Amino acid sequence: MTSTKGARTLKICMGLALIIMGAIATGVLWVSYKRAEETRHWKPVPAVITVSLLLTERPTHNSPLAYRPEIHYRYTLDGKTHTASHVRRVEGRTSHKEGAEARLEAYPVGKEVTAWVNPADHDFAVLEHSTRAALYSIWFPCLFMVGGLGMIISALRKK
Repeated sequence: MTSTKGARTLKICMGLALIIMGAIATGVLWVSYKRAEETRHWKPVPAVITVSLLLTERPTHNSPLAYRPEIHYRYTLDGKTHTASHVRRVEGRTSHKEGAEARLEAYPVGKEVTAWVNPADHDFAVLEHSTRAALYSIWFPCLFMVGGLGMIISALRKK
């Protein structure tokens, strides 16, 4: 069976689209992994929880209640006292009150914890590292790139 020039062109375009989508998704996952890995190389310092309370918010008039744990801590680095409020590098509110309360239970006022301080900005620290799960998922979008490459090769191959 011979394939027409139009069918081959379409196959090449679909292959390119798969490669581009796979490359973008792989890039996003890689950046996510690198950002999660970065805090693991920050300087660990002792810190003390100074504020631990649950904030209730309603983003819009018709939206459900959202909960955000507000946790502040104090640490000393190079003889200077700093305060920070990030548990993780990226945080947000949740509609699950139980999850927000569980976060607060882990960080009661007065608890001594370890904070990882950004060496480039001593006022920015985190109490928990982000997950490295993006690295374990990176194989999936790579399959799209391999599939796209296979489509292009099969379209260009002489029968």
